[in-house]
Amino acid sequence: MVLKWTDVLEIAIQLDEAHPDIDPQMVRFTDLHAWVAALDDFDDDPLKSNEKILEAIQMTWIEERED
Repeated sequence: MVLKWTDVLEIAIQLDEAHPDIDPQMVRFTDLHAWVAALDDFDDDPLKSNEKILEAIQMTWIEERED
């Protein structure tokens, strides 16, 4: 599966699996951006992200963690 910035839910799931000891509420957007870009399935232009996308990923990650 190839991930793009718009694949917010799948990105959040993969981040949760890759960083189980991290509290997603405390992640800085600079770190979040780097972690998304480092995911094995991620294949999108790193410059296409913005604060709105990163916030959506972070909020989805928080929701996934709560479930």
